[in-house]
Amino acid sequence: MQARKKYVLLGLCACCWLVLFYCGGGVQLRLLRLLTRHRSDVLRPWPNWTDRAFLPRYAHLDELQTDPGSAESPRQRRQAWSTVYRDSRCRMDTCFDFSRCRRRGREGFRVYIYPAEKGDRVSESYRKILTSIAESRYYTPDPREACLFVLGIDTLDRDQLSGQFVPNMDERIRSFPSWNDGRNHLIFNLYSGTWPNYTEDLGFNVGQAILAKASLNTEHFRPGFDVSIPLFSKDHPQKGGERGWLLRNTTPPRRKYLLMFKGKRYLTGIGSDTRNALHHIHNGKDIVSLTTCRHGKDWEKHKDARCDHDNLEYERFDYQELLHNSTFCLVPRGRRLGSFRFLESLQQAACIPVLLSNGWELPFSDVIQWNQAVIEGDERLLLQVPSTVRAVPNKRVLHLRQRTQMLWDAYFSSVDKIVLTTLEIIKDRVFSHVSRNRYMWNYLPGGLLVLPEFSTHLAHFPFYYLGLGVSPGHEFTAVIHAVSPLVSQSQPIMKLLQVVSRSKYCSQIIILWNSEKPPPSRSKWPPMPVPLVVTDGRRKTTSRFLPHVAIETEAVLSLDEDTVLLTSEVNFAFLVWRSFPDRIVGYPPRSHFWDLLKHAWGYTSKWTNEYSIVLTGAAFYHRYYNFLFSHYLPQSLRTLVDRTSNCEDILMNFLVSAATHLPPVKVAQRKQYKEVPPPQGTKSAPWANPEHFTQRQECVNTFASWFGYMPLVHSQLRLDPVLFKDQVSVLRKKYKDLERA
Repeated sequence: MQARKKYVLLGLCACCWLVLFYCGGGVQLRLLRLLTRHRSDVLRPWPNWTDRAFLPRYAHLDELQTDPGSAESPRQRRQAWSTVYRDSRCRMDTCFDFSRCRRRGREGFRVYIYPAEKGDRVSESYRKILTSIAESRYYTPDPREACLFVLGIDTLDRDQLSGQFVPNMDERIRSFPSWNDGRNHLIFNLYSGTWPNYTEDLGFNVGQAILAKASLNTEHFRPGFDVSIPLFSKDHPQKGGERGWLLRNTTPPRRKYLLMFKGKRYLTGIGSDTRNALHHIHNGKDIVSLTTCRHGKDWEKHKDARCDHDNLEYERFDYQELLHNSTFCLVPRGRRLGSFRFLESLQQAACIPVLLSNGWELPFSDVIQWNQAVIEGDERLLLQVPSTVRAVPNKRVLHLRQRTQMLWDAYFSSVDKIVLTTLEIIKDRVFSHVSRNRYMWNYLPGGLLVLPEFSTHLAHFPFYYLGLGVSPGHEFTAVIHAVSPLVSQSQPIMKLLQVVSRSKYCSQIIILWNSEKPPPSRSKWPPMPVPLVVTDGRRKTTSRFLPHVAIETEAVLSLDEDTVLLTSEVNFAFLVWRSFPDRIVGYPPRSHFWDLLKHAWGYTSKWTNEYSIVLTGAAFYHRYYNFLFSHYLPQSLRTLVDRTSNCEDILMNFLVSAATHLPPVKVAQRKQYKEVPPPQGTKSAPWANPEHFTQRQECVNTFASWFGYMPLVHSQLRLDPVLFKDQVSVLRKKYKDLERA
């Protein structure tokens, strides 16, 4: 009986739960409505804006249904784009002929420029682009060898109102024998569209051509196919360019002004909405946002009630002073999505760019991680920008500054770098199996100086040891440059072989034979505890920096045949190099200087308190620099070195300093070190030639001209053993031989 009562009670409880389950939802809904109704009855206070009089109280229905910046709907814009760019779905796999590029491996990536026709006007900016391609290692004058084609017709400015607009483009490009609907063609463009909408219409059908375009919209950007480039002015330098202005980091990193902007305000047309609203965030204290409507021919016809006040406030502040004293720089869109201020703010590394350009595909977005260099805002949420930048911690401010400096120096400081970055991105797409990764593109020295043909593994390069937490190898390969015939067993090269081979770090010795006479047989060379390889240098001075297959170690000890060293000196220099694997570490120093009288660079071998060059007659460096020397530098510079049989050491120092922005490292050597006169019957030393020094002066200026700036960096550092010259027992010193007279 008791059990039956329990089952009845359990059944009643189950029925009650079912009723609550089905009916409870309605109760919860009613409670939710009561709560929301109660909250909606509470009035939210509207912020008390100081410029309340300028804010409209409501928007008309017509204004909400139309876009004030454009009379076209999004659907109409997409239809207009599809009619001009019929191949909007192009990708490398569908619109690019890889067979033209892979005939000779990665060496098959060649770029051909169509010759300009008579009467064609070419803008200064486009001339610089064509010059950069023609002077690059990828240029070919033969269209049959080309993987990529570039138009000789100026396509940078496609605004029909511009004086540089070229008409009848469709007819002209179709007449090119290799056009093939644009396949394997690269088209550069900075300005597209015209007043009032400034659409991305180039005025001709680009077909299947790759667009390298500024102010690209993300809706029209073809990922993995097009390349977004920055908007740059006609005054942008061809080569080199100015270094970023971040000389040192200050702590705390905040400047006098938190956020700044000073520029034009558009009264009408596309782009006016954002710039017309910038005055709302101006407080005249830590946020300075200044605009002027005094630009253009008929600005007074469209001036509003705020123009006079804005123009007066605009003149109170100096633009350069604001840039140097602001933590963040506002970069709003102009008539087009891109703006000249983007590159200006990148160079001002102390001023972090804050972008206000919705839909802008940032330059080189395929490879650059922009979230580590800029802050991207939303044009529709302008009033939230001040609170956003205030919330950025000091640690991140320092990181953003350093990254903007790196990106400016690596990819944007000159037209050369912008063009070469574009070509390298396309090349990585063509040879995707041998390409750079994101780390290589976004960390020093940048993708242009990291050649994937050498390796795609980070640990094989001298720049990434510290970041990876690894150290270079414990052995080195000695490469001795021999130019004199072997006539005596007492020649300096014979003693040098013995000294180097006794080093416990020496893996092998390579003799690069550049003498006019054939090399002697192996029996003529002394016995050594390490392998000895004699290779033909083909009597070229640059052969000492060829990426020889026999070099298997990371460290290379470059030696002249008449170098005089001790084994302990070699060991100490090698250990120093392992701490500085990205630099040249050696003994004989030289320096450069600016000659005010000649207005040119000078070269000196005097012993002074500073140096900028370490001669490769006795120096360690990473073997990757051999590959960079042979594949990155132009053939013209290597030909100059071979013709004069001079300056190869200076050129290597230029290259390493350009990659690292650091000076070489000099180590201690014996004080009594002197040049040994060559034995009778052997070739005289090069410095005995009176033209030798003059040639080196000319080389410094020629190399600086090609780089576009002077990459050499002065240093006053010399590294000695810890107990060097100390008044302690000689038995306690590890490198006691360095102090012997």
